[in-house]
Order: sequence, then C-alpha cells, then structure tokens
Amino acid sequence: MPPCPPIPDETWPAEIEDLRTGFAGRLNVYRVMAHHPALLRAWAPLRAHVVTDSALGPDRSEVVILRCAVRMGAEYEWAHHVTRARALGFSDARIAAIGSTAKGEDGLIAAAVDALFDARRLPAPLEARLAAAIGQKAVLDLIATVGFYSVLGYLLMTYETPVDADVAAAMARAPLPLP
Repeated sequence: MPPCPPIPDETWPAEIEDLRTGFAGRLNVYRVMAHHPALLRAWAPLRAHVVTDSALGPDRSEVVILRCAVRMGAEYEWAHHVTRARALGFSDARIAAIGSTAKGEDGLIAAAVDALFDARRLPAPLEARLAAAIGQKAVLDLIATVGFYSVLGYLLMTYETPVDADVAAAMARAPLPLP
C-alpha cells in the first residue's frame, strides 16, 4: 500500500471539506493530494485556470495533456484524458497520433510539449510558430499546463494512484493503451 492512498470521504480533512464536495472529491489524484490540505487549497485556483479557463480551449488542452501523459508514462493521466478526448469527439486514431506522430496543429503542440520535456524551454523559432498558430496567451497556458500535469504525474506515479473506477471501466470497454 502506498503511503498516500486516495483519502475516502470518512477521513477527509475537515479544513478542506468544501473542496471534497467540489473538484477534489471527484478524482483520486486530488484525494491523494488531500494528504496535504494546504497544498490542495493552494492548488485549486491554478487548477481552475488550467482546466477550465485556459486560452488553449478544451481541444488543444487535451492534446497537451495527452502528450504529457505519454512523455511521463503516466497511465492515470492517459486513461483519464483519453476518455475526455473521446467525449470531445476525438477519434482513437487522432488520440493515438498524439502519442506518436501527430501532424498539423496537433503535431506542433506535441513538438512544443516535447521541447519542454527535453530542453526545458521552447526554442525561439518553435515559440514563434506556436504563437502565430494559437496566440501568445495560449502559448503561456501551454507551458503552464505542461508544468501542472507534470506535477500531477509525479504525484500519481510516486503514490501509485489508481485510475478512478468510472474511467477504468470506460477504458476496459474501449481500450487504447498508453503508447
């Protein structure tokens, strides 16, 4: 048993009860983070921006997150975001391509994620192409999203966080393995 398993409702910390009934109670990753209530409370505003208010929009955000999951080898994030991408209308072929050899705008975004993982920065020519394609604010949000999901990936993999049951069931019905 990992030292920080997802916290169940009956032992949820009282000081973050309002978060349990919101976003944090819905996913095992935040139930793990609840072992550190101050961290989860501080995380909430950034999560709101990255997940719901990003200049990337939902489709581009999923491309970024799926590529992060691949680069980190994060099964939890892959499974969760395959199901979200499917709900947005992504085909399994598009999702698989994001994990390997995406083309067009998906490929440009994947190249940016790769640059951040490999070089820890966007080279100026890539940043300029990306800004021209998606806008400067979206580039900044892309960088923030990679950082955000990297931290989540570290937590998920360190504490062997189980994929949430509904997502695991969806992936069992329609598997699409992490490349």
